Amino acid sequence: MLESLAKVEYLAPTPIQSGLIPLALTGIDVIGQAQTGTGKTASFAIPILERIEIHRGHANPQALVLVPTRELAVQVRDETAKLSHGHRARSVALYGGKPVRGQIDKLQRGTEIVVGTPGRVLDHIGRGTLVLDDLRIVVLDEADRMLDIGFRPDIERILRKCPGNRQTLLLSATVPPPVRRLAQRYMKNPKSLDFSPKDISVDTIEQFYFSVDNERKFELLVRLLEREKPTQAIIFCRTKRGTERIHNQLKKKFKNVECMHGDLAQNARDRTMKKFREGGVRYLVATDVVGRGIDVSGISHIINFNVPEFCDDYVHRVGRTGRMGREGVAYTFVTPDEGGQLTSIEIRINLLLKRAHLEGFDPVPIRPGSEGDEKPPEEEKEKPKPSSLGGRRHRRHRRAL
Repeated sequence: MLESLAKVEYLAPTPIQSGLIPLALTGIDVIGQAQTGTGKTASFAIPILERIEIHRGHANPQALVLVPTRELAVQVRDETAKLSHGHRARSVALYGGKPVRGQIDKLQRGTEIVVGTPGRVLDHIGRGTLVLDDLRIVVLDEADRMLDIGFRPDIERILRKCPGNRQTLLLSATVPPPVRRLAQRYMKNPKSLDFSPKDISVDTIEQFYFSVDNERKFELLVRLLEREKPTQAIIFCRTKRGTERIHNQLKKKFKNVECMHGDLAQNARDRTMKKFREGGVRYLVATDVVGRGIDVSGISHIINFNVPEFCDDYVHRVGRTGRMGREGVAYTFVTPDEGGQLTSIEIRINLLLKRAHLEGFDPVPIRPGSEGDEKPPEEEKEKPKPSSLGGRRHRRHRRAL
């Protein structure tokens, strides 16, 4: 292990690694709270590699790591392989979007470590191709994100099938009540470690916003990229359709532009992430599919073309830059009616974003947008009665259905 760490130039542990590794090596259950980009993967991969036994030929897995996304499954698998240099530990990534047959073949040849998304892991359990009888360690990585996107029932079904004497490690950027309840139900007297900074924002990231009319956002994006000349940048959009549109427009202006969203085929997503990590992609236009757990050290700029729907998504988007103590810059484009979202973000991170300036783009007034604001008289006049079938309540109900 020391030789592997020297080979990958991990010279000193991060705080989460210093705290979690010694406890995990003793076999107790641990809850580790830390922001992304602080070395969480190695903090559980090292104890796994130290505690498992290597068998030749077929062997059931001894460690299972559950992650929220396909990209994170590949990343954790690769990090584990990197740290097991000379150790001969085998690891397999199980996730949707790839043929099941190839994954079954790898499982049948034997593996010590399985990394996977809950849905595909359950699929293999149901097929009988993944046997959990010999598990020693279960890791829930990015637990808050897995619960956010609805994986709780799948996670519980998997944990109920795991041996009762296993060790469970839970890693999460935040520990809200649903995560804590999951820990209480499926962990044994876990030791809690909190390495989250009191200020949620990473100190090395400068954070700015532009107030801009919606129809001028793309023009602002082009001018900003021309001025900043980022080493690498992620441009976050809210929707898949918006991501495609901005990608198609941007690649007419710049070279090395790619996009990433959930509707792309898995092999296309894998190729794009590989090129991005290797520096072959300079500008990545993406949805929040890359908002968590993707570790690319060269990202210098984050641009929120759309204000994220949830405050925590802002934290994780911005956390793609300024990783492991490096400096980074984040810009958020705010339209006049998004003042409420901007305020919510500033309250969440306990920091006022600085207003940015660019020649030719005068700041536009931002409306607060809080629920307590008085409505203009003409809006009140046009507002239909709640009982009207053509009214707003009915339309909202129909859209929901």
